[in-house]
Amino acid sequence: MKTDVPRSPPHRVKRHYGHSVLPLGNFDVGPLRDSFRFLRGFARNPAQVGSVVPSSRYLEQRLVRETRTADARTVVELGPGTGGTTSAFLRALPGAARLLAIELDPEFHRHLCGSLADPRLILELGSAERLAELLAAHRLPAPDAIVSGIPFSTMPPEVSDRIAAAIAQVLRPGGRFVAYQVRAHVAGYVSPYLGEPVKQWEVVNVPPVRVFTWIKPETSQSAIAAGENLKACDRD
Repeated sequence: MKTDVPRSPPHRVKRHYGHSVLPLGNFDVGPLRDSFRFLRGFARNPAQVGSVVPSSRYLEQRLVRETRTADARTVVELGPGTGGTTSAFLRALPGAARLLAIELDPEFHRHLCGSLADPRLILELGSAERLAELLAAHRLPAPDAIVSGIPFSTMPPEVSDRIAAAIAQVLRPGGRFVAYQVRAHVAGYVSPYLGEPVKQWEVVNVPPVRVFTWIKPETSQSAIAAGENLKACDRD
C-alpha cells in the first residue's frame, strides 16, 4: 500500500541586508511572476518604471557586452527592477569585482534583497541622484561601467540632468555608460557631458528599446566643463 511521505520545506539560505546572486531555493522568481511584479511596479509609478515587462534575455546579453562586465572591477546598475539584468551582470562579473545596484521602488528593492545573495552585490534603496554618495559610502572606486534602465523621458528634467551630471562625474575616464530606453530623451541629458553615443536597437524585447553607449573621454574634466558651458549658453 502506497503512502504519502511528508516533504521537508525548501531550504532557505540566510542573507545579510545590503549584500544580497542568484535565485535561491524555490523562491518565486520565475519569468511570469517577474512580469507580474514589473506590471504592478509600472502601475504604482509609471514615471519611475521604464517598461511594463522585464528585459528579454537578448537585451540582458547585449547590456553585458556593451558594459564589458567581464573585464570590470566596479559596475553600477541604476534601476535593476526585478533583477533579471542584475543576475546577468553577476554571471559575467569577475570574482573580485563589485556590483552596486540602486533601486528607487521599495517593493522591487525588497524583492531583490530576498531573491539575490552574492558577496559582490550591494543593494541600495534610493535615487540615482545619490550615486556619488553611495559609491563613497561603500568605498568603491570610480566605476568601469554604469548601466541604466530608468526612464529619463518621464522624470522631471532637473532630476534627469542631475543624474546625468552624477554619472559623468563618477565614471572613470575611459569608462562606459550604457542606457536602454524606449525613447531617446536620455541623449539630450547625457551628451552635453559625455559627447555623442553609439546608438543601437534591441528589437527582441517588449517593447523594442534603444541602447545608447557612451565612453567617457580621457579628458574627463574638460568634457564636463564643456557640458556645463553648453547648458549655460542654452539658458541665456
